[in-house]
Amino acid sequence: MALPARRGGPLAERRFPGWGTDPLAELNDLFGRMGILLESTAGGAMGPMTEGMAWSPLADLSETDDAYLVEVEVPGVKREDLDIEMTERELTITGEFKERERTGMLRRSTRRTGRFEYRAALPGDISPENVEATLDNGVLTVKVPKAEATKSRRIEITSGQ
Repeated sequence: MALPARRGGPLAERRFPGWGTDPLAELNDLFGRMGILLESTAGGAMGPMTEGMAWSPLADLSETDDAYLVEVEVPGVKREDLDIEMTERELTITGEFKERERTGMLRRSTRRTGRFEYRAALPGDISPENVEATLDNGVLTVKVPKAEATKSRRIEITSGQ
């Protein structure tokens, strides 16, 4: 008759008295499961599971006194391969990194290709008719002006008498 194997053993008991197994094993398992979940939802390395799925490029969203600035890294993407849309307070930038033709054998590639999508919900009222976009050195900059009502203004304090 075979006896059940004890997990952890004397080494785990010496390092962590009172623990039957290594306490970090559960944490490592959790990180592994979270990695799988993130890859399946947010898109990890391009592979059979993520082909055709849109992914999001690197971007910065900043706010000035009169506008919101969105800077998106799109190196090598042409103007005609980008599309920018505004709906109420949401900015959507879509496009495609096209894979270029190569000569010879590609040994390794870490650059992403295919369709991408960047969405940003802007926190305040905006003026969508005055949105400006420029593409310079692989960085798309979109300036979304704030509506007049949301711009901050200085209020002078006067004496009450």
